[in-house]
Amino acid sequence: VFVTPSDSLAVIADRGDAAIPQFRGGLRGAARSMPSSAALDVVAERKGIPLFVTPTGWKFFGNLMDSKEAFGKEDYSPFLCGEESFGTGSDHIREKDGLWAVLAWLSILADANDGKDKDGPIVGVGDVVREHWEKYGRHFYARYDYEGCESDKAEEMMEGLRALAAGAEVEGGGEGIDFVKAEEFEFTDPVDGSFSGRQGMVLRFKTAQGDARAVFRLSGTGSAGATIRLYLEQFDGEDTEGSATERLEGLGREAIRIAKLRELTGRDTPTVIT
Repeated sequence: VFVTPSDSLAVIADRGDAAIPQFRGGLRGAARSMPSSAALDVVAERKGIPLFVTPTGWKFFGNLMDSKEAFGKEDYSPFLCGEESFGTGSDHIREKDGLWAVLAWLSILADANDGKDKDGPIVGVGDVVREHWEKYGRHFYARYDYEGCESDKAEEMMEGLRALAAGAEVEGGGEGIDFVKAEEFEFTDPVDGSFSGRQGMVLRFKTAQGDARAVFRLSGTGSAGATIRLYLEQFDGEDTEGSATERLEGLGREAIRIAKLRELTGRDTPTVIT
């Protein structure tokens, strides 16, 4: 089974207090970038861990880690954080740490196999993740990248989404996916008070399975063109098996239709799907 970075972060948050010495007393804080899935949110709520949803960029996590020492505010350490692009880390360093993430998972696997019959089956990564989904539900997740789009057309698409947030109506619909609202993500840093605006457009939906969302962000809007990133997320608390790509196809079509991405960019398919 493929473990998304968002699911990995949630599993570490859930099992860390039992498996990772650094977290034995429990986490005092956790954070994820806004485009990452809400898998971490569910764990944090159940375990009473203060949670922060930040813009993309490790500096926002660093401020939270330094909240007490540098700013004389709340102490959030031990702290866990990560992004959907595979960055994961803790307060031992102010940067993502892949080696630490591997060691964290090895500690989780060692704990999961502790006391098991040495001649019996080994509890593997897939077992741990499926047990997590059974306990918390699954956040099906995928990212579509449209590279090299005309910058002015990409910006026009984003302005259209901002119009939806301001109250413009959405026409049509279907596939059992009901549009709820559009909103632009903005962030005021709880540590230093700095403000970050225009951090992505979020479309929220309701489906028979639960809440869903689509996030649109632009990157590299220079002379070489823009990359449109579309993040798709669908929660299902019961049917947790299956391919995320297939489960998210309908949501992707609806988000693309509402954003008029195909009409504005001429792109029929993403450059990359992850």
